[in-house]
Amino acid sequence: MKNLILLEHYYSPSELEDQVRVFVDYYNHDRYHEALNNVMPADVYCGRDLEVLNGVEQIKQKTMLYEGSRNASLRLA
Repeated sequence: MKNLILLEHYYSPSELEDQVRVFVDYYNHDRYHEALNNVMPADVYCGRDLEVLNGVEQIKQKTMLYEGSRNASLRLA
């Protein structure tokens, strides 16, 4: 974050505060964190992490079933 802020010039403290706020919002609500099992910090904080991980697991299972049936049909052709 320090390097990101130093790359730009801010002419008032409010500009810098706005950019820090934008970065913190992105970091907590839009960026997946590998250390949190690829869940966003806001989801963990609000207790939605297990719900998100269950949804991801369901999508993964559906994808595996689809790919397995697709590969089986390709082997027959």
